[in-house]
Amino acid sequence: MSRIGKRPVELPKGVTASVSGQTVEVKGPKGTRSFSATDDVTIAIDGDAINVTPRGTSKRARQQWGMSRSMVANLVEGVSSGFKKELEINGVGYRAAMQGNVLKLSLGYSHEVNFEVPQGVTVTTPKQTEIVVEGIDQQLVGQVAANIREWRAPEPYKGKGIKYKDEYIFRKEGKKK
Repeated sequence: MSRIGKRPVELPKGVTASVSGQTVEVKGPKGTRSFSATDDVTIAIDGDAINVTPRGTSKRARQQWGMSRSMVANLVEGVSSGFKKELEINGVGYRAAMQGNVLKLSLGYSHEVNFEVPQGVTVTTPKQTEIVVEGIDQQLVGQVAANIREWRAPEPYKGKGIKYKDEYIFRKEGKKK
């Protein structure tokens, strides 16, 4: 029995959902998102909650049960409050700035890195050493943050690079004489 799957997804105020076949469409103040579930689960709306139930007792049906419920919960959270990833830049001379739809990164290379921000995500730089990625699609927000971090991942000796705000960098000791 799936512990995650059996809990209903509550719809907050201002969020509406509709089910047509295996597709769930959720509308909220931040936008509209949809998800198509597999045939192994049944999705139903009960008042102000969405219930996901498996259609059988097979292993695949039980796997899809929990996963489908999580996907629907992420749709609801995305259209109501949105998702956010914060990045920090550490290093002398390392900085970031937004120019239109392009994130300009100075990361110690001989050239400046120009990262074009995809549709559906907003990137802001409150300070030169902070980057905030926001959007209603959790997967897209996480992927954009990972792509930005990939340009200069934090190294273990001085901690220079781009890291997530809540990330811990395991530090190593340098060479000894």
